[in-house]
Amino acid sequence: MRSEAETSDDRLERRIRELTQALRREERISRALREVGSALGSTLDLDALLELILNKLTDVVEADRSALYLLDESRQELVSRFVIGEQVRSVRMKLGHGLAGSVAKSGLPVRVKRAYEDPRFERDWDVLTGYKTTSMMAAPLKNHQGRTIGVIQVLNKKSGEEFTDEDEAIVTSLSMQAAVAIDNSRLFLSQIQKNKQLSDTTEQLERRIRDLSLLFDLERAMARATTIEDLVRACLDQLLDACDARCGALLIAAEETGDLVAYGQINDPLADLFRVGMKTGEGILGKVMATSESLTGVPGLEPIPPPAATFEGRFGFPLKSVLAVPLDGETHTIGALALYNRRDDAPFDKDDFAILRLVAANVSTAVRLFSASTAREREERLTTIGRLLSQVTHDFKSPMTVISGYVQLMAETDDRQKRQEHCEEILRQFDILTAMQREVLEFARGERTIFVRKVYLKKFFADMARQVEVEIGKKPIELELLGDPKIVARFDEGRIARAIHNLSRNAIEAMEKTGGKLTIDGRMEGSDLVLGVRDTGPGIPPQIEGRLFQSFVTMGKKDGTGLGLAIVKKIAEEHGGSVGVSSSPSGAYFWLRLPQQTPNDLVSAERARKSRPSQRGGLPKNQ
Repeated sequence: MRSEAETSDDRLERRIRELTQALRREERISRALREVGSALGSTLDLDALLELILNKLTDVVEADRSALYLLDESRQELVSRFVIGEQVRSVRMKLGHGLAGSVAKSGLPVRVKRAYEDPRFERDWDVLTGYKTTSMMAAPLKNHQGRTIGVIQVLNKKSGEEFTDEDEAIVTSLSMQAAVAIDNSRLFLSQIQKNKQLSDTTEQLERRIRDLSLLFDLERAMARATTIEDLVRACLDQLLDACDARCGALLIAAEETGDLVAYGQINDPLADLFRVGMKTGEGILGKVMATSESLTGVPGLEPIPPPAATFEGRFGFPLKSVLAVPLDGETHTIGALALYNRRDDAPFDKDDFAILRLVAANVSTAVRLFSASTAREREERLTTIGRLLSQVTHDFKSPMTVISGYVQLMAETDDRQKRQEHCEEILRQFDILTAMQREVLEFARGERTIFVRKVYLKKFFADMARQVEVEIGKKPIELELLGDPKIVARFDEGRIARAIHNLSRNAIEAMEKTGGKLTIDGRMEGSDLVLGVRDTGPGIPPQIEGRLFQSFVTMGKKDGTGLGLAIVKKIAEEHGGSVGVSSSPSGAYFWLRLPQQTPNDLVSAERARKSRPSQRGGLPKNQ
């Protein structure tokens, strides 16, 4: 009886010990699961979380080591994470190779008591690490869709026995936790990547919008520029605001001389644009233009050169950061654009450099277009001056012909009275020459200065007849004067004579080859004086009839400049009147209509007399 009781007590004590050990184990398992679950909800660090799972798994199943393999689907490889002591190491193996590869391929857990006896076991890892694998167990990691995403593997049961069904259940449970952690991490990382892409795209769009807005404002400001200084000021104002720079500068060649000129602008509403002449290669701007290479103070790029004692030395502050780029022309570098010091004392960055290059490209184009426009305007002015000189030279022929004729008459006569008359006529022609020069110059300048006085039409027609007859000479043209000799009108006699003379000369040239009749008439129509010139020539070509009184429009004359009729129109308008024409194949008729009430805009006789040269003195000194 006593021995049976002792045996029962021993069994009871052994059972208590087993239950106590099981309870402690369950507590370790429960504590491990709680810690892993808490870590899942509190951290997004995948490496730290997986390391925690592996450590807890190694402790709970009483293994020597644990390993985690993640599936790289793109390369069909398993990437391992081994825990050796406190270090996590990684290796790779092909899917289907080794025990881990077989589990990943089949999706089923595997337990092995003697690893070296299993053909699936690869000894290379033991040889590589110096480790001796005995027992091992591997379980697949499956996500919520049931797809295998990796493998958890434990090595060498510390008791020397093989892993049990209970160990497999624990590994499977923790593998589910690991799969959740991996899925959450991948989802989070994917979301972070998408957010970063979205943020980068948004930043790029905002930058593009800023660039487009900058270019729009820059183009609008430069389009209003009428001088190179206006263009430079528009460029630097926009650039300084965009990059928040303390100072900006632009170096280009002067339009007229080709000398280098640097323009500077301080970022201050009260500061004005300043300019400094420079030599080739001088200072930062000169170096950039000479070498055609950008110079930056962006960290990691080219260092800032020492402050120059030339243009940059005029700023009054030390250089901390600099950006400078060349202005590219069609065949060579035409200048340089630079920024000096940010106003917040921070260094310029790559965005500032990108803006500077963008502005430089547009400024380079604007400078080339501005220079081309200036050169074109200069050529047009020279062309206009040439035409004006051609007109003067052409118009000189008539008075010079008269002068030549009277000089010959003076040489042929000994009559003192006759010689005096011829001399007076010659002097009158010199007055005409002076008036012609003045009128052309006034026409070019857009000036309006006329001398209105009483004019007896009879005497006016007589003077016109003498001039026109000399112009006709021996040509087969008949001159006829029609008009009421009693008319007394008010107009600038010299100007109107000039207009009638222009119209008469055109009529003579139109009939020069075929001959014909030239008629000059004058009459009153209401309160207007109408003076007309009629010819029997071929008429006016239809293609120019609508623009006949515009400057530089000719009727195909070899030496014509197209200013004669434009001057006639201007003279009529200065008198408050108008000019008109009618034409047919049998001839053309031009007329001037001059109102006889004094217009408000006519200059008084006294003022006009003071502004005109003397009758014998030639052109004023300023002409």
